[in-house]
Amino acid sequence: MYDLNEAVVYASYGVCIIESIETHDFSGENLEYYVLSPVNDTRNKFYVPTSNSKLTEKMRKIYSKDEVEKLIDVMPDEKFIWIENELKRKEEYKHIIESGDRHQLVKLIKTLYIRRDELLKKHKKLRSSDEKFLNDAENILYDEFAYALKIPKNDVISYIKKRIE
Repeated sequence: MYDLNEAVVYASYGVCIIESIETHDFSGENLEYYVLSPVNDTRNKFYVPTSNSKLTEKMRKIYSKDEVEKLIDVMPDEKFIWIENELKRKEEYKHIIESGDRHQLVKLIKTLYIRRDELLKKHKKLRSSDEKFLNDAENILYDEFAYALKIPKNDVISYIKKRIE
């Protein structure tokens, strides 16, 4: 169970605040919902039934500053997860995005950065699907890092680089 005003990462939408816990009748029965407000998007709200484990499993507690820094410290040691077969790669990368597993997101980002650099040397670009996976992974991870580190999201990459060096 989560608490009112608690920050969580919700699925691939990023950091949200539990604005309230309310009862609504959206589908013919009264259910209790977490009302989530994304911190970087005041236009949207998400209503997550508290009794629906499939949806509440998409909510994860925010990493602390220490946990974020430990994850950053192991980034250089993370393995690559490049998969030659495009269909298998899309399936695996989609699973990583949906799972929200931070270590897997780091591996995905690292893999696609390196792949993009390799392709640039050959005057080529990443496939659009790989670019989308990279953007999604960065948005999820960097949104949480910015919140935990109390820095603007656009400063996250420089923070990571400085810490790793």
